[in-house]
Amino acid sequence: MLYLHLKIGCKTSLRCTLYAWCLNFVTVFNERERLMTLQCRFSIDDAKYDDDDGRINRTGTLLIVGATIVMVVIGSGVLSLTLAIAQSRWIKDKKGRKHTKSTSTRSITVQDHHKTKIKQPKAKTKSNMEKTTSQEQPNSGTYVEPQYSGSRIKGDTITLDFVKKMMNDFKEQKYLDRGYASKILLQTKKILKALPSLVDITVPHGKHVTVCGDVHGQFYDLLNIFELNGIPSEENPYLFNGDFVDRGSFSVEVAFTLFAFKCMSPSAMYIARGNHESKSMNKIFGFEGEVRAKLNDKFVKMFAEVFNCLPLAHVINKKVFVVHGGLFSVDGVKLSQIRSINRFCEPPDEGLMHDLLWSDPQPLPGRGPSKRGNRCFCFGEDVTKRFLKDNNLDLVVRSHKSMHKGYEIQHDGKLITVFSAPNYCDKKGNKGAFIRFEAPDLKPNIITFEAVPHPDVKPMAYANNFNRLFS
Repeated sequence: MLYLHLKIGCKTSLRCTLYAWCLNFVTVFNERERLMTLQCRFSIDDAKYDDDDGRINRTGTLLIVGATIVMVVIGSGVLSLTLAIAQSRWIKDKKGRKHTKSTSTRSITVQDHHKTKIKQPKAKTKSNMEKTTSQEQPNSGTYVEPQYSGSRIKGDTITLDFVKKMMNDFKEQKYLDRGYASKILLQTKKILKALPSLVDITVPHGKHVTVCGDVHGQFYDLLNIFELNGIPSEENPYLFNGDFVDRGSFSVEVAFTLFAFKCMSPSAMYIARGNHESKSMNKIFGFEGEVRAKLNDKFVKMFAEVFNCLPLAHVINKKVFVVHGGLFSVDGVKLSQIRSINRFCEPPDEGLMHDLLWSDPQPLPGRGPSKRGNRCFCFGEDVTKRFLKDNNLDLVVRSHKSMHKGYEIQHDGKLITVFSAPNYCDKKGNKGAFIRFEAPDLKPNIITFEAVPHPDVKPMAYANNFNRLFS
């Protein structure tokens, strides 16, 4: 992954993120007019947009001054773009002085993106979510648009009646008022932020918990899961194992449904982070565009803050380890190390957090390369068994990849992949699955199901606007 930094005058910059696996660029600079044209051509391999995500598409970040972007799609999957650098606007430097003069020097530096530090928000400043929520909720109340006729929250308590009405509204393609949307996100963030990065789930004797894999914005299939297995409650808890947004075009509805159940009863709904609960993936796989279309730009930042609070893994009754991606690039990792990961950031490009979100199992022993990209890897049966033995566990459950039957059992029965998005992206023809674990033996009971009809909105419908890559 490359980090491209191009600057003129080095005073201000507009961040633009490029996603490609092949990138070529040509620059032309006119000093007198202070204009600059950057022409980029990059091809997008359609195969990389399949369920393997294609980390290699995440080429990096381009920083550039005051840009006007013009883009033309040429042929199938080839994008040509021109960025014209307009005359510098009034800006302030670190000392507060204003100036307009732009220098004629330019520089391009290339460095490994993973060496850059992740900036954490300062503790004393208000988060984007808090600022947005205060704007959506004047006078500490919840502002609701006068014409709104959907489900309503009374006070600060999210009830089952509200959630059911909200799901029914979503089913009929009605929207949730932004005031209530803000309230749900704020409450969800508060609940998730208090959790460790590894959450322990206790299932009493004779009780059960249901583990679901990727849903990927397939809201109507989510409703079908609840129809088949019951509504989430303290007696019927669920764990959704990441990747509940992107690709499917009802990701907003899925997210608010899961979050509302979490707010209603935290022990009825457990939610893990997947590799798609991140800004970089949301930009290209549809969720960011969907949020902008159904809510507004402010909610993009609000969702990102909630995603940064999602736990990375769960352990059921100290025996079943549940994680979105898989295990680690090194041996000897203990549960205590996972529990103490500082997850409140965008996923890094290496380390324990990266491995939990991105790795995959393989039939061969040891570790091997992954087709997802250079920094990803696959792990074998010996790696799985060592991890289980080191942590006194019995089973690994993960998701992250579509399976024709909805699930796959690997590594001598010690690892199960579960995937809950049937007929993935309306073209795979696969079944979906979920797993019920009943205490005390926690023997996995795998239930499969078929896709159900949904409104005529195609997957990735909100991912086709390439302008969103550069906002």
